[in-house]
Amino acid sequence: MKRVLIIEDDPQIAKIERDYLVTNNFEADIAATGEDGIRMALSNRYDLIILDLMLPGIDGFGVCSKLRETLDIPIIMVTAKQEDIDTIKGLNMGADDYITKPFSPNVLVAHVKANIAQYERLKEPNGVDTSEIIIGNICIFTESRRVFVNDKEVDVKTKEYELLTFLIKNKDMVFSRETLYERIWGLNALGDNATVVVHINRLRDKIEDEPSQPKYIQTVRGAGYRFKG
Repeated sequence: MKRVLIIEDDPQIAKIERDYLVTNNFEADIAATGEDGIRMALSNRYDLIILDLMLPGIDGFGVCSKLRETLDIPIIMVTAKQEDIDTIKGLNMGADDYITKPFSPNVLVAHVKANIAQYERLKEPNGVDTSEIIIGNICIFTESRRVFVNDKEVDVKTKEYELLTFLIKNKDMVFSRETLYERIWGLNALGDNATVVVHINRLRDKIEDEPSQPKYIQTVRGAGYRFKG
């Protein structure tokens, strides 16, 4: 049974989230503060974390940043704010996905299932015939899931790795942000593209010599992105 940690200071919301997860055959624990969330996340094994942005003490940004120092499991950020800057900041701190309040508990469960399924699929042997993918100054060791740029290893997170390898395997093909979200996150985009944009920008910062003028991950205006190699 998959285990989820809910870091949420509103006890009513936390209980609803936990009840829906339990109904859908998950185990779920609750932490009411950022400090407790960090302690529980680092001392127990969880398959996914649901992280509220507005927490007393250490907020969701700080919690996410701290957890990403050691944990590489899906983190879904939950926020009541509508500003894009908060979403972008949270994703840049290492969140894999996000949901904006108010939301249906069924939507939350769908996000949880999709993120765990995609994470597990990526961790499994992917059947790639070669153990190396080399394009220009980028070298990817598929068996160990390590990425090197100019002979130096770069820290690529789970969703970034999946996005990068998907684009490389389909190089020169153009994918819309909606399609990438569906392929990598396993959910319909529902008109929201911030998650894909932030992950693309993070990848560019890590693999491009000049991220503002990308050589590999190119924007096709009005259409989406393609990998040019």
